[in-house]
Amino acid sequence: MTATWVGGGYVLGNAEVVYDPSKGLVWAIGPIAFAINLIFGGLFFVKPIRKKNYVTLMDPFQEKYGNTIAAVLFIPALLADVLWVACILGALGGTVSTVLDIQSSLAVAVSAAVAIIYTLMGGLYSVAYTDVIQLGFVFVGLWLCVPFILTSPSSADIASTAMTKLYQAPWIGKLALEDAGRWIDNFLLVSIGGLCYQSFYQRVLSSATDAQAKITCYAGAALCLILGIPSIIIGAVAASTNWNQTTFGSPTPFEQGKAGMILPIALQHLCPVYISLIGMGALAAAVMSSIDSILLSSASQLGRNIFKNIIYKQASEKTILVVVKVSIFLCGLMGAGLAMTTTSVNLLWIVSADVLYSILTPQLICTFFLPQRVNHYGACSGFVLALILRVLVGEPQLGLPDVLPLPWDKIQEDGRRFRLFPFCTAIMLMTTGTIVLVSRLTVWLSEKKLLTINDAETDTDNTDYMVPLRTDTMKTGELNKEQLHLFSPGGNEEEEKC
Repeated sequence: MTATWVGGGYVLGNAEVVYDPSKGLVWAIGPIAFAINLIFGGLFFVKPIRKKNYVTLMDPFQEKYGNTIAAVLFIPALLADVLWVACILGALGGTVSTVLDIQSSLAVAVSAAVAIIYTLMGGLYSVAYTDVIQLGFVFVGLWLCVPFILTSPSSADIASTAMTKLYQAPWIGKLALEDAGRWIDNFLLVSIGGLCYQSFYQRVLSSATDAQAKITCYAGAALCLILGIPSIIIGAVAASTNWNQTTFGSPTPFEQGKAGMILPIALQHLCPVYISLIGMGALAAAVMSSIDSILLSSASQLGRNIFKNIIYKQASEKTILVVVKVSIFLCGLMGAGLAMTTTSVNLLWIVSADVLYSILTPQLICTFFLPQRVNHYGACSGFVLALILRVLVGEPQLGLPDVLPLPWDKIQEDGRRFRLFPFCTAIMLMTTGTIVLVSRLTVWLSEKKLLTINDAETDTDNTDYMVPLRTDTMKTGELNKEQLHLFSPGGNEEEEKC
């Protein structure tokens, strides 16, 4: 669980935010938000997702609304996964680019090729058997670099630069009253939006019991906090460094637009060579511990929930496996393309959670906790509203124009709107309200004989998507080794049954 969450985006993103003179430590919401995310998951989502032997996050939507609507709801989940892949590939590509002094686009392409091949060859085993080793590298490697970073002769004492301007603004940062809405938005979209990642449910379903799954969440929350500390320290040291006295020279990384790569830059120029290499290895391990999980999660949903249940319902398991492998390749390719569009790892990380928080979180909450009060009319209305609003708000740094004016907007010199209003939370709340209200309205219309409601719960055509991974009546050999290789989230108990 920890290895999936503590990836390249998390490690490099925290350092980037702390180093950025316009943000600082107060904006490094990752460690606390991820910890809360995993605690919420353990408290409220472990039992519902395991109770019915679901395989993917799309399964409850298919059960409630049917295959077609579930396929539409899968779009934001897929987009978020691709953005997360882009974030991780950008982190690895930037690290490789820094170390080898090659073009960033070439480094991203090579990193993507390695990640795709690695996941295609390993499947779910690439997740299960490597995460512990990779997490060990991250923990030891980054903490080993911290003492050398702190004692660099080119850097001032971070305690003195926390509140005092020396080479740049104090690294602790500040939170003005006008920025409070944006800070709350970022915090909530990471802590709550993260509950919509399929990777989380892969980890939850891989536990043998509900109690074990909850303990996994709580332990992951604690470890996410611990593993966020080295990145924060390195970002603080980078903000306290006179870069003219280092081999990096002038202008500073921030002035060159390389704030997103400040962690590998700091390791390379503020540490001895042998320590720097260990730190770079730790970064690569952090990236690889997440990339396989994300590629596999999105590909398994494409193969099982979209191809099997909608496109070709008679597909054999071998055919589905081929679709999954093609999906892994395509998702990796799209992620690599996005990774080349921006130098900010933190931006891709935040936007990925933003998509899920704005569009999919309301659907998840309503399906899990208000199932008797919502129907497919409400779900469709909420999805359309959330999609329209989010597109109109835009994301100029990813090429999406900001069309819709919002309260407290600031017009920048380039004409773009700087958003201060917590629009993601507003969209999420409006979407949740729309789902419930439209559902109640259609129920009223149905009672007046003006409308017919037919959710998928009464549709026998939608009962074939779940794989009975934990049933006691499973026949020996029902899942062969190749199926288990890519799809089964079961632990030793399930392997013994197979």
